[in-house]
This record gives sequence, C-alpha cells and structure tokens, in this order.
Amino acid sequence: MFKRLREDVYCIFDRDPAARNVFEILTTYPGLHALLFHRMSHALWIRNLKWIARVLSNVGRFLTGIEIHPGAQIGQRFFIDHGMGVVIGETVEIGDDCTLYQGVTLGGTSWQPGKRHPTLGNNVVIGAGAKVLGPFKVHDGARIGSNAVVVKEVPAGVTVVGIPGRQVNNRSEDEKRREAIAEKMGFDAYGATQDMPDPIANSINRMLDHIDLMDQRIEGMCAELKRLGGDLEVAPLPKLDAERIDCKDLVCADHQ
Repeated sequence: MFKRLREDVYCIFDRDPAARNVFEILTTYPGLHALLFHRMSHALWIRNLKWIARVLSNVGRFLTGIEIHPGAQIGQRFFIDHGMGVVIGETVEIGDDCTLYQGVTLGGTSWQPGKRHPTLGNNVVIGAGAKVLGPFKVHDGARIGSNAVVVKEVPAGVTVVGIPGRQVNNRSEDEKRREAIAEKMGFDAYGATQDMPDPIANSINRMLDHIDLMDQRIEGMCAELKRLGGDLEVAPLPKLDAERIDCKDLVCADHQ
C-alpha cells in the first residue's frame, strides 16, 4: 500500500515542474486525492460492497471535482494534472504511467451492459478537454491532443488531434532521438510538430540535436581510446534541473 502511494507521489515530481515537496503534493493535489479515494472504493467494489463503494466515490467527486467510477481499473503511477471535470467510466482500464489533464472524459457510447469504455495502454497522455469514447484501445505511448474527440482505436506511439480525432504523422527518427537523449539527461522536453509549432520547443530540440552529436563524437573517442588500451571510467550524467532553465534565454539564443 505504502509502496504504491510512494510511486503515486513521486511520479508527480517527474511530470509536474510545479511540485516542490511531498507534503505539498499530499495536501494540495486533487488528482492524487481522487486516486486515493478510487483505490479505496475499488477495493470495496471488487468485494461486492458496491453501494458503499459508490458512496465513497461520490465523496471523492465532491471533494476533488474528479469522477472515477469504482469499477474502473487503474495501473501504477497514474497522474491526473489539475483534474477538474475528469470523468472515468465503469469499464475503463488504464495501464501504467498514464497522464490525464483537466476535462478529460473516458466514456461510453452504448447503454448496453458489458465493456463500454476505452482501454489505455502504458505511457498514454491525454490532453485537456479530450473525449475518448467507446470500447476500443489506445495503445502504448499514444498521445491525444487537447479537445480531441476519439471514437476509434489509436495505434501505439502516434498522436491524435482534432474533431473527429485524426492521426498526425508518426514521430520522426529525429524526434525519437531527441526524446532518447532528453530522457538520458533527465529532462522531459515537449517536442514540436508541424501542427503545433513552438519556438521554445524548437530551441530545445536544436540543443538536443547538438548534445546528441557531441555525445556521438565523445562515444567514438572513448571507443578509440579503449581500443588503444586506455582505461576510462564513465560516470552517469547528473539529472538536469529543468526549473533553472530560463526559457527567455533559449528564445534569445535561437534568434542569434
């Protein structure tokens, strides 16, 4: 129980730069409070104490503005950012490391009993106001843009935007490479696509390209030194403190 709570808390540090300490997260994050209410109500639901589970679920909705049916199945390290207006239906299944923003609906399109709501794989991100409706799967690593309406299956690793939801281009090799080097550095940068230009993200992407090129050169030099008999001790990179990056400086550097 406490291990899962610890995971729920510390995943927020990875996804919300505004999070400052554990006490603040435990006392002021409604997404975490809603998840804790759901953990308790779901435990009652699967023990066939359904009325009590619904009452507890409604208490959580009243206090947080987030409605999660106690029958929904939610994986580890689930994060609801801001959260007001989020609705998660009874037969929803959510994998690990998923993120939802405010106003998201995971709903059904049928009044028939049985599976009516979507299934999310691992590492799925759904933007503010998006509606995902129906008994289909959103596969691992998919992203759904803000205010999109999605009514059919979403393949792994793609981004869906618009009404009705349409798939934009798969992430290019350059974007995948940038994500890999950013993850290695401990920095999560939102990459820009042609559909969503962002000068700050473009600046960060150029920095990541430069870092990746330098990384390749250094790895080549290390490999050559080892071939010649050198003894090298490679220390892991320190985690980058994203809060200390001045975005104005990035924009200025991009225009120089």
